[in-house]
Amino acid sequence: MDYGHELQFGVFASPDASRVHETLELAQLADVLGLDLFTVQDHPYNAKHLDTSTLLTAVAARTTSVRVAANVANLPLRPPVGLAKAVATLDVISGGRAELGLGTGAFWDAIVAAGGERRSPKQAVDALVEAIHIIRATWGQDPAQPGARSVTLEGEHYSVKGMHAGPFPVHPVEIWLGAYKPRMLRVTGRLADGWLPSQGYAEPDALPALNNAIDVAAESAGRGPQAIRRMYNVFGQFGAGSGFLRGTARDWAEQLAGLSLTAGMSTYVLGTDDPDVLRRFAGEVAPAVRELVGTERAHRADGSAPRSAPTAPSATVTSGTRAADSRSPLTVRATPDDGARLSAERPWREDDRPVTAKPDDAAYSSAEQAVPQHLVDVHDHLRGELAQLRDIVGQVRRGSLSTGAARSVLNTMAMRQNNWTLGAYCETYCRLVTGHHTLEDRSIFVHLRRAEPDLGPVIDRLEQEHHVIADVLEQVDEALVGLVGTDGYGQAGEGALDEIERALDLLTDTLLSHLAYEERELLHPLARNGFG
Repeated sequence: MDYGHELQFGVFASPDASRVHETLELAQLADVLGLDLFTVQDHPYNAKHLDTSTLLTAVAARTTSVRVAANVANLPLRPPVGLAKAVATLDVISGGRAELGLGTGAFWDAIVAAGGERRSPKQAVDALVEAIHIIRATWGQDPAQPGARSVTLEGEHYSVKGMHAGPFPVHPVEIWLGAYKPRMLRVTGRLADGWLPSQGYAEPDALPALNNAIDVAAESAGRGPQAIRRMYNVFGQFGAGSGFLRGTARDWAEQLAGLSLTAGMSTYVLGTDDPDVLRRFAGEVAPAVRELVGTERAHRADGSAPRSAPTAPSATVTSGTRAADSRSPLTVRATPDDGARLSAERPWREDDRPVTAKPDDAAYSSAEQAVPQHLVDVHDHLRGELAQLRDIVGQVRRGSLSTGAARSVLNTMAMRQNNWTLGAYCETYCRLVTGHHTLEDRSIFVHLRRAEPDLGPVIDRLEQEHHVIADVLEQVDEALVGLVGTDGYGQAGEGALDEIERALDLLTDTLLSHLAYEERELLHPLARNGFG
């Protein structure tokens, strides 16, 4: 079963008090890598763990787009009114980036030692149901009382009598339940926005049956199975080996894509504190999973592949390998180059680029058109990341110019934060561009040369431009070295900012021109031949 949810990827980090700075840097890395979620476990009785709600607030303050959540909040030690207020506050502070993972509690001896109440399995689930109603009502998001300004619930475990609701989150906060047993699965189907099991407690082969229990409860509640996002805390190791999430990034991608297509899982949260592992997960695994699932969903939608495909789709998409479907002129459009340039430097001439014929009468299936569309989608991601990078540099400059003696300490801290974020972002972005070009040079371009020898001059030119862009990326890196050379108060000098803006202007000119040229010349060949 594939519920059709958008794929999301995140990290499940440790709140170890001895490595708080590493955890915060991991969160910032997750943010600049474009991951969707940063989560941490919540065991308030653990003496080695930071407080989850405080840590997530610090993470939200240091990031701009990643969503944050407890994975999962320990309800017996987090009374629902206080928990609702904490999450709503976090959502307001973060601009709508807080979610709530929630559990009934475990390790009852430790909970009792920390002042909590020992509950039987039935009592724990009853308390969870009461808490969900109180939390949603406190947020003003109770479906039974939308917009209600007061909260009243006479429960066995929690009672609230006429409490004023608020503060209200700035977006509809999702509640995800860590559930495994039949009754909790039924509660998930009735009340939750997401199901968040962990590998080790629910192995991949157990997921379809557990999903089915949620589906039945959702149908009975009049919601439908699609109302519940299916999430999965996963753990793995890159390198030699066999088994689930053992082996290469491609092995990981195929296994996770298979779970999305056959078991309905759509959000993968990787348990790791290793920044290198996180980079591979975000930069290699996540894009490949999206490609595999997106291609298979497109085939299923147009009837060219069975809807009950039992395994992850092949990474190879080539012309003529799918059942015939309706064909139409190429609908994918190359991104236009408006000719505007920011830099006075010209690393190449643009009027001597080789070109290929663009057949006006060519027609392609929807599966074939999906291949060049994927190239444009990847390029759009690079363009968007570049725009965000330029915006970050602008923020650094604005922070530098606003520094004043009366607020020197505050602005020094802000500048250090901005400089770190800029450095991490540039490093990540350069890695992303280089990885994309390496993939093209070593795989896609080799395939196209063999399929259409007449493309040789165009591919030669594209590869030459890859080398030029690599040199420009090195200039960006060198400019970052100058940015790190701040004064004793952590303020970036104007010269360092000027140099990085110069390098970014040149990168903008070369990269955007190159991407537009590549799309103009390769959309038809990719539709004819696939990625190889």
